[in-house]
Amino acid sequence: MASVILSVVGSDRPGLTGILADAVLSAGGNWLESHLSRLGGLYVGSALVEIDDGKVDALRAAVRAVDAEGLEVRITPAVEAPEAAGEALQLSLVGQDRPGIVRQVTSAISGLDVNIEALDTRLAPEPHSGAPLFHLDARLRLPSAVSAATLQAALEQISAEIMVDIALIPARAG
Repeated sequence: MASVILSVVGSDRPGLTGILADAVLSAGGNWLESHLSRLGGLYVGSALVEIDDGKVDALRAAVRAVDAEGLEVRITPAVEAPEAAGEALQLSLVGQDRPGIVRQVTSAISGLDVNIEALDTRLAPEPHSGAPLFHLDARLRLPSAVSAATLQAALEQISAEIMVDIALIPARAG
């Protein structure tokens, strides 16, 4: 069996996920995981698909038909990764929106060799004023040499500068 990742982007409209799912099924693939959303007015995302080695070409052909529907689909082989070691943490950040928040937070995280396993950001109106609040949620994996307290201290150093509230808690399994 092969595992492949389908990366997709195209104009958003009803039925795109169904068209993509039809292509996977018609080639004999099994849809395992996905992250699909509307972003910037486009339909974007990725799906992890398991398929017999001999049917990858059938999947490529089925995807070409999806491309004709106006959705760009790229197929990339997935790689076997060792089981992640180290403590998993969930980072939540909220603050007034301004340029540079993601860069400063990710710089502090990567400076400690902490891996970002998942990252979601969004703008949402503040309840009282309606001003845009920036939200960042991330699943982090600490290397064995870094403690949660060390990461918390690094994030607190930048939190006052970029004026955000940060919470760091143990991540749920999975």
